[in-house]
Amino acid sequence: MKISSFTEYQHIYQQSVEQPEQFWADVADQYYWRKKWDKTLEWNFKEPNIKWFQGGKLNITESCLDRHLETNADTPAIIWEPNDPTEAHRVLTYKQLHDKVCQFANVLKNNGAKKGDRICIYMPMVPELAIAVLASARIGAVHSVVFGGFSAQSIADRIKDAECNIVITADGGFRGAKDLPLKSVIDDALVQCPSVKRVIVLTRSHTPVSMIKGRDVWWEDEVKKVETQGNPACPAEEMDAEDMLFILYTSGSTGKPKGVVHTCGGYMVYTGYTFATAFQYEPGEVYFCTADIGWITGHSYIVYGPLSQGATALMFEGVPTWPDAGRLWDIVQKFKVNILYTAPTAIRSLMGFGTDIVNKYDLSSLTKLGSVGEPLNEEAWHWFDENIGHGHCPIVDTWWQTETGGFMISPIANVTPLKPGYASLPLPGVQPILVDENGQEIQGNNVSGNLCIKFPWPGMLRTTYGDHERCRQTYFSTYPDLYFTGDGCLRDEDGYYRITGRVDDVLNVSGHRIGTAEVENAINMHSSVVESAVVGYPHEIKGQGVYAFVISPEKHESEELTRKDILMTVSRIIGPIAKPDKIQFVTGLPKTRSGKIMRRILRKIAEGDTSNLGDTSTLLDPSVVDEIKDGAL
Repeated sequence: MKISSFTEYQHIYQQSVEQPEQFWADVADQYYWRKKWDKTLEWNFKEPNIKWFQGGKLNITESCLDRHLETNADTPAIIWEPNDPTEAHRVLTYKQLHDKVCQFANVLKNNGAKKGDRICIYMPMVPELAIAVLASARIGAVHSVVFGGFSAQSIADRIKDAECNIVITADGGFRGAKDLPLKSVIDDALVQCPSVKRVIVLTRSHTPVSMIKGRDVWWEDEVKKVETQGNPACPAEEMDAEDMLFILYTSGSTGKPKGVVHTCGGYMVYTGYTFATAFQYEPGEVYFCTADIGWITGHSYIVYGPLSQGATALMFEGVPTWPDAGRLWDIVQKFKVNILYTAPTAIRSLMGFGTDIVNKYDLSSLTKLGSVGEPLNEEAWHWFDENIGHGHCPIVDTWWQTETGGFMISPIANVTPLKPGYASLPLPGVQPILVDENGQEIQGNNVSGNLCIKFPWPGMLRTTYGDHERCRQTYFSTYPDLYFTGDGCLRDEDGYYRITGRVDDVLNVSGHRIGTAEVENAINMHSSVVESAVVGYPHEIKGQGVYAFVISPEKHESEELTRKDILMTVSRIIGPIAKPDKIQFVTGLPKTRSGKIMRRILRKIAEGDTSNLGDTSTLLDPSVVDEIKDGAL
């Protein structure tokens, strides 16, 4: 995984493309397997059907925990920094983390969990979240982590889809100045979830909560029971390489979120390899990823990737701007962080506070920087480089998705020559291509097209839970025999890749994908809304903002109040993360004669580019376009 020069990268990359199976088999050999696989890869992208390391037996927690105990037992595995800077931080060594994971795995077993069960986890960013994730994996249960900002309805949808029988949550949580009422949100969700038999509640905020007899138990009480049993070890459940490891729900272009399924063997190999390679991780380095474990970034690059490499991962409960905009820099100084991996949205919002606050802190420990979620625009790239990296830290601007499991196109720290705004080049073992609208490959450089991947990689999704056809249609049906990413892409004269944005009806808001249909469905639930259309527009902090065009003839009291009511409706149905930034009331939407909304026109109006709306004469009612244009916010 150590790559010493760009020439060496080119050589390794060439080999990985010529003999991909051999390449990934060699990488997989570096993990702990109970039984080696019989067949490295079997695949087709038609059904799709992808199997890596068939016949291999393992448990991912043995590669993340047990195998480090001989040599790295006292190495910090997780350093946890709380939301409140006056509260004490915690450090868990590999030995301590292993013990706590075994202990909680026994708690899960005592509460009826078994191999193959689906467990929903809705928790704040505390070490117990990582412990719950690893304990589920240790007993062979499938975890489905839901981000702590989602609404009761969103959680209920996810629990019902996966038919979870256990929920792990906390009484409450903290994020910046906000208190998160996690248990009461779960209580609201469970009204419609008969499959849930047990709720395990961690004490975090000491908020009064309702505890239902026979269903709800306290985390701490359950741990005490295990301790009185003599705190037995918990042998890891043997899993097949293609057994399910977790489900993670992500927005799609239709209203219903889809459960992306990752499996044990390939995901383990891929996250560990990409983490070690892109960051060129050295033992002893302190690595700080600012993401939440509720997203794929936290799964792959706080929990599984770093721990499989024996790394020290820093986990942060709060937000970059609280109690002030120096919080991240304070954490870097306090723990002498070497690698900082964060989101463009965070960087852009911190830029707004100027450099005086940054200059108060000693950031000299930093050697590598990274960004995730969306392309890092040039202005933010240079600010990050100059003010945080002081010109000597490579910026690893990673492109990947929930569905890919790990980094796909990314610079390799201190190896790849960097270009601001570019994800740069594919990592070894990744084979991207650009295609035109008809699926024809676009050869050569200085070209643009739709980004696809033509050969499988171990970390890729295997299906969407309970609905394989949806997986096929979303990712494999647009272009035959290719995985379609949904992103547009430019390849420059040096063969460097630059992601140009989604080409489907999905927005990228603060690095999180939100389906336009999902937001429209939520807006349309409001009692006075007849119809709505949602598009993205450039937003200087979030990257993309959400612009909603809403038909609401019977506004309650005032326009402003109706706006607020609609925002509250979206918050309740999806969560605050999906709230529109702008709501424009309109009397009609631009539709074709067949009833299709012309989002292209709405997008241009939202972007403020009304000079070239194209031919509107074929619309059902062309006059509606002028009215929308005149009323644009």
